[in-house]
Amino acid sequence: MRIREWLHKRANSPRENFSLLLAGFGVFALGFALVAAGQYLMPAGLDAELAALAGLILIGVGIILAAAGYLSLSILRIFSFLDSKDE
Repeated sequence: MRIREWLHKRANSPRENFSLLLAGFGVFALGFALVAAGQYLMPAGLDAELAALAGLILIGVGIILAAAGYLSLSILRIFSFLDSKDE
């Protein structure tokens, strides 16, 4: 029952979900910029590889955040609508 209540609360807060989506996009863009900097702007070496690795990690975190925000905006909203009909 607690999970259902949490999902309803999450689905009924579109501003927070949109903020999560935008935060994910921002982290993704920062990670992409780090990968590009490591590839094109830095001389070959350990520093460039570490920048690219940090960028890949940030890209992964950004994708997860953006996906959570998007799913909360779309799928959870539909779930909340369908589940409220049962009550």
